Amino acid sequence: EVQLVESVGGLVQPGGSLRLSCAASGFTFSGYRMNWVRQAPGKGLEWVSSISPGGSITTYADSVKGRFTISRDNAKKTLYLQMNSLKPEDTAMYHCERLSQPPQRGQGTQVTVSS
Repeated sequence: EVQLVESVGGLVQPGGSLRLSCAASGFTFSGYRMNWVRQAPGKGLEWVSSISPGGSITTYADSVKGRFTISRDNAKKTLYLQMNSLKPEDTAMYHCERLSQPPQRGQGTQVTVSS
């Protein structure tokens, strides 16, 4: 059974930092491109970032480029998202996602950016 479990998010002040992790199991983690996606209250799902199976290729949404960094540790079967210079508009439920047909997502973790 495919499982993706995100770490606990939290409340962060604007300008602060937070690192999310996602523990994968039930599949060959190193064989899949992985994404982070997010959903803000009342809005649709937004793609945030992607990373290639080996970790050498990363892409970002314009809204997070230069502030967020995606990475992975295939030996630990874990995906990461380092989020710096957080803004209130980054407030959302964050999900890790396996790029497959259909996509598989974790339950998500809430990140709230507020003073």
